[in-house]
Amino acid sequence: MMAHEIKSKLKKKKRIGRGGKRGNYSGRGQKGQKARAGRNIKDQNLERILKIPKKRGWKFKPLSEKPTVINLDIIDKFFQENEIVSPITLVQKGLIKPNEKVKILGRGKLTKKLIFENLPLSRKAREKIKAI
Repeated sequence: MMAHEIKSKLKKKKRIGRGGKRGNYSGRGQKGQKARAGRNIKDQNLERILKIPKKRGWKFKPLSEKPTVINLDIIDKFFQENEIVSPITLVQKGLIKPNEKVKILGRGKLTKKLIFENLPLSRKAREKIKAI
């Protein structure tokens, strides 16, 4: 007995649609998607997942909101000498909405001495405030 003469205990898989035997349709039935060559039915869940865009690009908002910027020239118009500038006073003057983040930038001139409280300032704005 040779190695190639030994009978396998496993039944061989039926290979369909490769000519010879099995007749016209080779066990695939008649027309339709499942009768065609190279048929592979796509997984619907995978298609749905791939259609959902990844969170990046121009149309997605960033996770942290950017603050509203107010320049020194606008603050100079709305506030009097020695007045306190804080998020609360900015809301009262109508410069920002309540619960809105704000940052003071250094564009324009500041002619009055003002007191800034609880506000982030840019480097140029801080220099101009100290100069007065």
